[in-house]
Amino acid sequence: MRLDRFICKRTRHSYKHSRLLVANGHVCVDGKTECNPVYEVGRFTTVAVEGVILQQRTPHYLMLHKPVGYLSATEDRQHRTVLDLVTPDLRPHLHIGGRLDRSSSGLIILTNDGLWSRRLTEPREKMPKTYRVQTLKPIGADTARRFVEGIYLAYENLTTSPAELEHIDTCEARLTIYEGRYHQVKRMFAAVGNQVTALHRERMGDIRLDRALAPGQSRPLSETEIASVWQKGL
Repeated sequence: MRLDRFICKRTRHSYKHSRLLVANGHVCVDGKTECNPVYEVGRFTTVAVEGVILQQRTPHYLMLHKPVGYLSATEDRQHRTVLDLVTPDLRPHLHIGGRLDRSSSGLIILTNDGLWSRRLTEPREKMPKTYRVQTLKPIGADTARRFVEGIYLAYENLTTSPAELEHIDTCEARLTIYEGRYHQVKRMFAAVGNQVTALHRERMGDIRLDRALAPGQSRPLSETEIASVWQKGL
């Protein structure tokens, strides 16, 4: 939103007076005087008029190593959630980018930037997501081919995008998918007559789970990791 319109909407000043406040140097944007009334105000831009702060939001981007047993939810009366693993002062501000079910582990993203997290998780963005998978039965020789061809998901009435399967052992593989739909990995293996017994997410886009993070630990994303989300995708 333009700076003059932003001030008009957030205060009792008229549109004309808002423009005069900006032109006369009474408005600070991110700590600096801003005299351009058409300056674009973003969701994390700090704006102050005559010393009064109208907006001040700090963006947060966290990588969390989710342990098994925690819900990917902001709150729950019966079970521990991933937000219980971060400091209490941050919890009210964060949402989850890329959920994992309670029995799964690995990379979870916590942020307060909705546009950024949607870019990371929306199936239509085709952001690659890599999982280490253990199965109940040996992984069939034709599983990789079936996943490349796509698996039909009846609930969504669609066929998954080509996925990449790398065999690690008889009952273990690394799978990269490009959507991230509800329980997609488990449903894909079920479609080829197998069952996932353990699921661990290693990567989302260019963001890889930090090996230095023990289960339950988190760290802020680097500027490079944050920027990669806008650069990645098909």
